[in-house]
Amino acid sequence: MTVTAQAIPMLSDNYSWLLIDSATGKTGIVDPAEAAPAIAVLESIGKNLDFIFLTHHHDDHIGGVAELVEAYHPIVVGNQADSHRLPKLDIAVHEGSLVDFGNARLRVIETPGHTLGHISYYIADGGILLSGDTLFSLGCGRLFEGSPAQMFSSIAKYSDLPDDTWVCAGHEYTSANARFALTQEPDNEALLHRARQVQVLRGQGLPTLPVTLRQERATNPFIRAKDAETFGRIRAAKDNA
Repeated sequence: MTVTAQAIPMLSDNYSWLLIDSATGKTGIVDPAEAAPAIAVLESIGKNLDFIFLTHHHDDHIGGVAELVEAYHPIVVGNQADSHRLPKLDIAVHEGSLVDFGNARLRVIETPGHTLGHISYYIADGGILLSGDTLFSLGCGRLFEGSPAQMFSSIAKYSDLPDDTWVCAGHEYTSANARFALTQEPDNEALLHRARQVQVLRGQGLPTLPVTLRQERATNPFIRAKDAETFGRIRAAKDNA
């Protein structure tokens, strides 16, 4: 495994992710909501910051970019189509773009729904999916700009990824997501087990992420929706829960 991902808690329930390519020592931060927690982690491990990877334009995912750029001068990567509302990009990407990160590569997956310009990143060498606010554990992002059909199609793009892929999402929403998921599949044994696990982790103040795609495929009602119409009904129910 070349690339590792470490959650950095930010704001009240955000996660930024610290990426390290162990072969070269290159570092990246995904969606820094604020700079101070990222700087503290980098200083604790004695690392510079080489890259910032952005999934979408919301303030709670880009708020720390300016300060980190000033401090470290990293390469900022984001969606070319959303460049008008992202911080200044050094590398502008689109569906299928490959970004070299040390000895590894990040593959860009366009995943509109939460926002129209949302992208995810997949790192095969490490088995990491950086899903931003498209996919959460046991949930998915609100549809602020896109349609249910778009979000259903976006999540379906993850279907070719291996079961043991680690989902590194942008928020710690899993407890609330578990409560809702159980209203959809109250007899799902895998979901019941995951809900108990989440309760224990949160009770100990521990993160529920990352989580494997295998677990999500067995428990997440949004991944398990059979079609866009069903997905839309579940999303509407979650919005009104």
